[in-house]
Amino acid sequence: MLPGDGDHAPLWADTVHGLAQRVLGPVAGSVRWAARDGGGRAYAYEAKGGVLTVAATDGVSASVALHHYLREQCGMSVGWDTVLPLPLTSLPDAPLRQGSARVREGYYFNFCTFSYTTPYWDWADWEREIDWMALHGITMPLAVTGHEAAVHAAYSLFGLDDRQIRRFLGGPGYLPFQFMGCLDDFAGPLPASWIDSHRELGARILERERAFGMTPVLPAFTGHVPREIASTARAGRRQWQGFETWVLDPADPLYERIGAEIARAQIKLFGTDHLYAADPFIEMIPIDADPAFPGAVAAATLAGLRAADPEAVWLMQAWPFSYQRDFWSEDRVTAFLDAIADDRMLVADLWAEHDPLWGRFEEFSGKPWLWCALLNFGGRTDPGADLRGVPAGIEAALAAPSPPTGLGLSMEATRNNPVFFELVADQIWNRVPDLDAWLDAFVTQRYGGRWTAELRAAWRGLLDTVYGAQGVPILPQEFEGVITAVPSYERGPAELRAEAAGVLWYRPESLAAAWERMIEVAERDPGLAAGPLGHDLVEAGIAYMARVADRFCLDVLESAGDPARVARFLKVFEDLDRMLACRPEFTFQHWESKALSWADDPADRDVLLDNARRIITVWGTADSPLLDDYAGRHWSGLVGGYYRDRWALWADGLDRALATPGDGPEAALRERLRDRAELFLREGPAPAPRDLAGLATESRRLFTAYAGRAGSLAQPYEHNP
Repeated sequence: MLPGDGDHAPLWADTVHGLAQRVLGPVAGSVRWAARDGGGRAYAYEAKGGVLTVAATDGVSASVALHHYLREQCGMSVGWDTVLPLPLTSLPDAPLRQGSARVREGYYFNFCTFSYTTPYWDWADWEREIDWMALHGITMPLAVTGHEAAVHAAYSLFGLDDRQIRRFLGGPGYLPFQFMGCLDDFAGPLPASWIDSHRELGARILERERAFGMTPVLPAFTGHVPREIASTARAGRRQWQGFETWVLDPADPLYERIGAEIARAQIKLFGTDHLYAADPFIEMIPIDADPAFPGAVAAATLAGLRAADPEAVWLMQAWPFSYQRDFWSEDRVTAFLDAIADDRMLVADLWAEHDPLWGRFEEFSGKPWLWCALLNFGGRTDPGADLRGVPAGIEAALAAPSPPTGLGLSMEATRNNPVFFELVADQIWNRVPDLDAWLDAFVTQRYGGRWTAELRAAWRGLLDTVYGAQGVPILPQEFEGVITAVPSYERGPAELRAEAAGVLWYRPESLAAAWERMIEVAERDPGLAAGPLGHDLVEAGIAYMARVADRFCLDVLESAGDPARVARFLKVFEDLDRMLACRPEFTFQHWESKALSWADDPADRDVLLDNARRIITVWGTADSPLLDDYAGRHWSGLVGGYYRDRWALWADGLDRALATPGDGPEAALRERLRDRAELFLREGPAPAPRDLAGLATESRRLFTAYAGRAGSLAQPYEHNP
């Protein structure tokens, strides 16, 4: 009998069994569940005679046990792209295996994820995601969906009518930025139908997360208020990326009152697990420079929460301390943290794989904290990471005098670089002393044990190239290639050569070889390409073709706009678009259709179309360059349409720009680019390419046409780890 095995099914058994049915299909009937005692998170599993028995302390640990069994005994894993149910007809025997979590919590999401990945998801999408979370040990997910209903209910108590509140909330695609206090009254108004539908969806998400034993983190008030309230209160203006908002002074009693009413409304609608996320200073300097002011904000924020929930704990992202480190000195951060009792705050070290703050601030002055990996900004589709640096970074944190209470995934968008995020999540339960061995196992399990030698060789090539970014900054302001970059005549040949060399820290022929190995497997086994291999194949193709585009753009510049070289450069966009169109998740049409699925009437449709198109392109307004292409994606409909057209406009005026001194050509180009952006916002993406073959065929065509064309740019980038 397994440790803790008993006669009574645990409360979470039905929930985890539902997951097992979705993952395993009929063979899930051969899984038994039992409760296990213990103070931490732990499990034991054993399989005999085709029956798998799992004993666990909680639903998430039971789900992790199932996933570990599948990985270790069946050679199969469940990723974002895995085709389910898995092709298992029986469960192989396995000896007793016990496991325990290395940290108490697995944190998940970033406020931005709810704009860049999940804004238009329905229940089917969320059910699949919550299953992934449970299988990977996530216990503490940020839960933002439906929060607008709580905000609407609370402001109704302060004299605002429905129209005013929905205008303040703005467009549905931008709600997380509204909740963080970055903007309001933008790209809306919020459709009334959205509030009702997402209140129901949010409640369903939370119900399922809690059924697994997760403790969701709900949003909280940041001091950001409508202008109607600011005009009669003690409030100050602040700016974020060209957007102006109003924030209450914490000395105004309204700060605590509004915070309490939003929390009460949220608890009434969704219940609570006493965890609340609020970031009053996210990318914005406090409105008062007094060193004591952030502490006053903290006190008012927490007081409002505790008025509604005496057990409230505030989770805060440490991002401002990195993003605006000139303001957030060690003394200022320490004074802020010391203003809050240790048991009332949890700090998320949001970008710890690149800029860990826990060492700089002495593990956040005794506050419980989370080591989080961010990597992705805006949902960009370029693959790249420093895989070898991840285990060492986590082990250093766990060896600290005050180690993190959890590990987290805090990406601004999911569905990219799955190897990186699987590596981080795995370390919630498992130590990774040998990355090469871990990667070999990852490859075997990701593809169900098929074509293992070939695919391991491909992934070693990826590890040596795009996933070997040791010491290379992966930042939103860094050049990532010309395809998604805004064209400009101010980038001359020398500048482009230097920028392009900076993203080529590897030998492109090694990347090409890895890509071709994946193509060969897809050609031999088309069914495998329907799952994770198809996603990985596209990402490898994106990585290589991005470097080809850089090379060809440089050729255009150095030839002073030779028409043949211009045509060759623009054809890269058209050819890449065909490959992208073979996978729905790499198409703009898929994103737009998900947005439109929430429209109840023509007015809703207009808002949803605008939001879906705007945030991926100009982000704000077509007149403001501040966030242009921040969320740029290598998606069909963008690459072969919008992005290609922008570079065609650039090429059309290049000869004049080279011959004419001054700013005139650049100003003219900006005007033409603004017009093209406005056209995209009105009319949307280009039609899907015609006469598409399968992904393997389109990938082979692309490889044959461009293999060997990404080299000869410069000597490989010499970085200093």
